[in-house]
Amino acid sequence: MKIYSGRIDRNSMLRVFPIFAGVTLNVILAYISYRTDMFLFADTSGTIIVAALGGIFPAIVTAVITNAWCTIFNSDAIYFSVVNVLMAVITVRFVRTHSFKKITHILKLLGMTALVSGVLSALIQWGLLGGPQVSSIVDMVDALSPTLHLSKFPTFLIVNTLANVIDKGITIGIAASVLFFIPDKIKQEIKDSDWRQRPLSDDEKQAIKEWGKSNGVSLRGRTTMMLIFVGLSMVLAIGGIGVGMYFSNTKAEKTEIAWNAARFAADYIDTDKIAEYAEKGRMVPDYAETEKMLYKIRENSQGVLYLYVVRITEEGCQFVFDLDTDSSIDPYNMYAPTFVPGEIVPFEEAFEPYVPALLAGEKVGPVESDDIWNWVLTVYYPVKDDQGKCVCYVGADVSLDYLVRYIRDFAIRALLIVAGFFILIISFGMRTTGIYAMYPINSVAECVEHFTHSEENQKALDNNVKRLRSLDIRTGDETEKLYREICDMALNVAEQMRDIRHYAEATAQMQNGLIITMADMVENRDSDTGAHIQKTAAYVKIIVEGLKKKGYYPEKITPKYMIDVVTSAPLHDVGKINISDTILNKPGKLTDEEYEIMKTHTTHGKRIMEQAISTVQGENYLKEARNMAAYHHERWDGKGYPEGLHGQVIPLSARIMAVADVFDALTSPRVYKPAFPLEKALEILNDGAGTQFDPKCVEVFMDALPEVQVVLKKYQDA
Repeated sequence: MKIYSGRIDRNSMLRVFPIFAGVTLNVILAYISYRTDMFLFADTSGTIIVAALGGIFPAIVTAVITNAWCTIFNSDAIYFSVVNVLMAVITVRFVRTHSFKKITHILKLLGMTALVSGVLSALIQWGLLGGPQVSSIVDMVDALSPTLHLSKFPTFLIVNTLANVIDKGITIGIAASVLFFIPDKIKQEIKDSDWRQRPLSDDEKQAIKEWGKSNGVSLRGRTTMMLIFVGLSMVLAIGGIGVGMYFSNTKAEKTEIAWNAARFAADYIDTDKIAEYAEKGRMVPDYAETEKMLYKIRENSQGVLYLYVVRITEEGCQFVFDLDTDSSIDPYNMYAPTFVPGEIVPFEEAFEPYVPALLAGEKVGPVESDDIWNWVLTVYYPVKDDQGKCVCYVGADVSLDYLVRYIRDFAIRALLIVAGFFILIISFGMRTTGIYAMYPINSVAECVEHFTHSEENQKALDNNVKRLRSLDIRTGDETEKLYREICDMALNVAEQMRDIRHYAEATAQMQNGLIITMADMVENRDSDTGAHIQKTAAYVKIIVEGLKKKGYYPEKITPKYMIDVVTSAPLHDVGKINISDTILNKPGKLTDEEYEIMKTHTTHGKRIMEQAISTVQGENYLKEARNMAAYHHERWDGKGYPEGLHGQVIPLSARIMAVADVFDALTSPRVYKPAFPLEKALEILNDGAGTQFDPKCVEVFMDALPEVQVVLKKYQDA
């Protein structure tokens, strides 16, 4: 346990230390760059080093933590975390097929990182932060824009990308130098420290990936899609709810401010002079003083864009006071017109439903309208005289465009902040699924598949058990427990298969012994067939292997079939046990009646083997023994016995035995004839090809003549 614990502790250190060192290097370089106001960012050297050493997840952690720490001295750094994360992703993809030892490879990495970083950081600075954040970049843009005849943004895009070429050149140079001095052994240990099993090579990982494709969507793919879906759903839900609540609360707050501004203005206006103000405007002595007070009320009412006083008539709104637009509040709406006193403006469409209430002197609002000038929220507060009669309204408008632009800006900032952390969460999920589930489960599944396919080969079974146990899965959870149980089960199955094979081999030896004993009983009765069963069995083996080699009858000749045929060959004459000795050992030629009796050894042999088959539940080798015993005297042309079968209707094993049996009869001496010379025997076989014998069996027999001669010589010498 201590060894195991020590290994885990060392692995933990190898995983954490590069991240800590990478973040520290990034932050130090970024701080120096920030304080000296250089055009370099210098915050990705550690990210590239960690990406090259530890892979995607440690690199993304380094990138996100770096930008989070940099906010201590640069509050805008967090918006660039997504840029740092992309540098990590690009580097990891790069090191899979390239190295830092070739200048061409380094230049390729430099080009990719500089382009992505330059363009993306320029977009963030220009679109979110209002422009370049480094004074030297600002000066270069101002100087080059007229020269290049470009506006400032494309000029900034070019300058920022070129600056990133220098920045990433220095960054990659630092990373390459550090990586050069780290020993290869340490690099490999860091790379392997994240595994919860025996580290897999790139080839093994690719093999597992290819193997997993046959299963459809992988576990890792499903988990990744789930994390993306859940993450996006949470971000959208929380963001939507947050923005919605902020919008509602801010709108309520601005509405209250508008009501207060309108109420204050209504309290200050002299109701007795409203008609005079509308008719003569600034010609009335205290008009300017009242207008000045309205300006002060608007200035003290944060967010109020328009403040005005109107009289409501059937024709529309007659303006009494209309303050100029405050550009400091909303610089985008300076073009909105200012109406002169007495001017009547028709009601906007949004206010038409409220006209009766306005004519009745009721308080109206808030009303949202989106006209050609602005999207505003308006309240109308009635100004009443001493008798309680409404003489005019104070209107206060709050700009919602400003609020929408603020929310949009907030959403972009939030998106940039969340993007880096979102990618970090996705990579964490993929990493956790990979090392704790996907690779262990797929590795075990692949080994089990090989194990099940190698059940007929004990050596392959043993090798697969060793391969399975060598995975050394140590996830510390249900996956490891399942792995241990599968290892034990595979070992038990392999041992059981070994025992079964021992029993099967012993049974096969016993069966072979019985077959040879039965054949010897027949052969010992026939004084004229010396070593016949041994020689015919050898010839049968030569023929069936020749057919296999040439690809003849591939649907029939399987390894199992070949063993069955060779094993059964000695039983082809078992039916002779029912033939009397006088006929079996007659020194002269048989009479026609005796020959007919001799021919019955085929039917006797068939019956004997069928009885044996019914006893042992139809073993395959006995079926072939029956076929050879019954039909080895059939002829290819159909003129044989006992049934007159022809061509491929004759069982293949019997056709093979026919060639072997006749060749041995020709080359062996009999009481009624001497042994034929080899050339004569081969000539007879050739002449019988296509008439007496299967021509393919004769062909492969002739092709294997050297092997035939070895068998023939062996028994002749004996």
